[in-house]
Amino acid sequence: MKEKVSEGYSYSKNLILKLSLSSFLSIVMLLQCDIVHAQSDSLGVFTSHQDIGHPKNAGNAQYDKVTHSFTLKGSGYNIWFNRDEFQYAYKPVKGDFTATANFEFKGDKGNGHRKVGWMLRASTDDKSIHLSAVTHGDGLTVLQWRSKKGANMLDPQEEIFFPEKKFEVVQLQRIGKKVIMRVGHVGEQLKTVGAHIMPNMPDEALIGLFICSHDPEVIEEATVWDVHLDNNVAKHK
Repeated sequence: MKEKVSEGYSYSKNLILKLSLSSFLSIVMLLQCDIVHAQSDSLGVFTSHQDIGHPKNAGNAQYDKVTHSFTLKGSGYNIWFNRDEFQYAYKPVKGDFTATANFEFKGDKGNGHRKVGWMLRASTDDKSIHLSAVTHGDGLTVLQWRSKKGANMLDPQEEIFFPEKKFEVVQLQRIGKKVIMRVGHVGEQLKTVGAHIMPNMPDEALIGLFICSHDPEVIEEATVWDVHLDNNVAKHK
């Protein structure tokens, strides 16, 4: 009789331990989900942000849930030649997409070549293949790219410049290997700056917002709002 009681006690004890372990694992999984969700919410549609290329002054990216806007702060000597330095808020993307947002530098002072906009990038390597839809501090609007890892950016004559300046809205769209840049003013129809074929850009890449001060001693700041990132773009002939 004592043996049966003992066996029953052992069985109950093991059951309680199993239930406790199961409950503990469930709680851990829920906490992990909450942490991932919080991290995602903290950057809006993006999953990560970091300085690319180790600029002298660290940058940052923050998302305001109330105004649905981003504040980008970044330094960096340039996004040019065979490597880049800038702050990047990004997420992985696969296939076709359309990325649209409004951009504005904080303050009128600063290097005329400071840059902000959208960037499609193969990786976070500072020499990565990339294509960027750029608006400059002086209002210049340009589509620029690096076709091979570690290669110099193209000469100014080969870039796609738009004759008009100072647009708030910048859009970058990928359809297959073709990437299109459009710009415009709020409430107006967007105008096409140009398009470029990126044969070496992987189907799975990174898309995000960037800011570069064009001066390693300075941190620039910009506000980005009305950010939309849509997949499953209808293909046009």
